[in-house]
Amino acid sequence: MLDGYSNKQVLITGGLGFIGSSLARKLVALGAKVTLVDSLIPQYGGNPFNINDILDQVLVNVCDVRDPFAIAYLLRDKDYLFNLAGQTSHLDSMADPQTDLDINAQAQLSLLEACRKVNTDLKIVFASTRQIYGKPDYLPVDEKHPIRPVDVNGINKLAGEWYHLLYNNVYGIRACALRLTNTYGPGMRVKDARQTFLGIWVRLLIEGKPIKVFGDGMQLRDFNYIDDCVDALLLAGASDDSNGKVYNLGSNEVISLKELAGLMVSLESGGAFELIPFPPERKAIDIGDYYSDFSLISRELGWQPRIGLRDGLTRTLAYYRAHHRQYWDETS
Repeated sequence: MLDGYSNKQVLITGGLGFIGSSLARKLVALGAKVTLVDSLIPQYGGNPFNINDILDQVLVNVCDVRDPFAIAYLLRDKDYLFNLAGQTSHLDSMADPQTDLDINAQAQLSLLEACRKVNTDLKIVFASTRQIYGKPDYLPVDEKHPIRPVDVNGINKLAGEWYHLLYNNVYGIRACALRLTNTYGPGMRVKDARQTFLGIWVRLLIEGKPIKVFGDGMQLRDFNYIDDCVDALLLAGASDDSNGKVYNLGSNEVISLKELAGLMVSLESGGAFELIPFPPERKAIDIGDYYSDFSLISRELGWQPRIGLRDGLTRTLAYYRAHHRQYWDETS
């Protein structure tokens, strides 16, 4: 099914970020003609080193998704849009809600309006988040679970998701959304916790510092290695069965954060972890236990996660041991 990407024009917003660059690498291998858009605003995760191995096989346009004229120009001849650009930090969304609104909601509406005006034939896959569910009523969480975001980021990501579904339903612009859960792997932001807590855990381990686990560490989570996330994005883009739908991603492996820290320590000699009290600003938006029911995307698109947690973490730690200078300033 993925053979259909060969010689197709593909635009990836957030293309120099973690997921966008990994997706670009796979699309290049499939024979697609890939254009990457990224603002390279420092706090949002874009890193040119992420595409170092495919730099001469993609086009890169440095611009902001909030620039409607640039985006409209870039959309004109595209067959696929993987819309991954976004502000991902939950704490930043609470400290600066207006910027989060501008990027995760307003810019999404502007982008879809550009599609309506210049290219109604492309297929869009939007990267949404499990954060929109809030604190679960039941586990595992399926797509019918009530939606109750606990922070500004969740509300704005939900708006962005629903704009895509609306334009699918009203204007026939084929679009779907994947609700991602804790994606990790080579290329993720590790200099701080803006993208995922797992990133800063990797950095601390490699620096020989203890991982800091909030609370009692018994919170349950599921994780997807980047290759599995990319496979889901590509399957969703290639199938018209996904049009107008949302899908959870997830894993059959569910683990407490304390167990996860122990696993990571076992993979990095000299590592350690410690339990620390929840910072008040994080406790206020913590969702407790969360793991997904991803049976809908398995049933309809045939997606299954393939990379186990131990294997994925081993690959991730090896990558950052080799390339850490490209991802954080060791003097900071």
